Amino acid sequence: MALLVLGILLWWAAHLFKRLAPAARDQLGDRGKGLVALALVASIVLMVLGYRSAEVYDLAAPNAALKGINNLLVLIALFMMSPAPKKGALMNGMRHPMLMGFGLWAVAHLLVNWDMASFLLFGSMLVWAVVEIKVINRAEPNWTPGPKGTLAKDGMFLVASIVLLGAIGYVHGLVGPSPFGG
Repeated sequence: MALLVLGILLWWAAHLFKRLAPAARDQLGDRGKGLVALALVASIVLMVLGYRSAEVYDLAAPNAALKGINNLLVLIALFMMSPAPKKGALMNGMRHPMLMGFGLWAVAHLLVNWDMASFLLFGSMLVWAVVEIKVINRAEPNWTPGPKGTLAKDGMFLVASIVLLGAIGYVHGLVGPSPFGG
């Protein structure tokens, strides 16, 4: 669990660095982008290694129907994290669609993973997304949505999200449990 916690802490620190320590981040200049990216890659590696090596302490068994709800929520999350909010019409007025989609992804995973490592990982990612939204809103209170796109673009990104869900689900099944059952 130590690697998992270290990865989570590094994820939080790398993402919040710019907002909580802007002077230090500015001093790094363009080099800071690379350092933050490196920290994020390291945090993901640590979280994956920590999660996969954690002992499983199931707190309860989730209902099998939650798997379908999980997949639907992940599909919606992928759509929210696509370019659809900027280029489509459905989510044009939403300020933080990617972070809200990320939070939805975390909720979806919490629905079907009822063990301590999952609660720690996905719960902390959900809290991080909420904190990140609050920190961004405080640092940049004035926001205006861009021009409204078209429903055709929304449809295009929905189809792309469905294809991406299939690809992610396939790879997920190769390295862990299949999200599609079976």
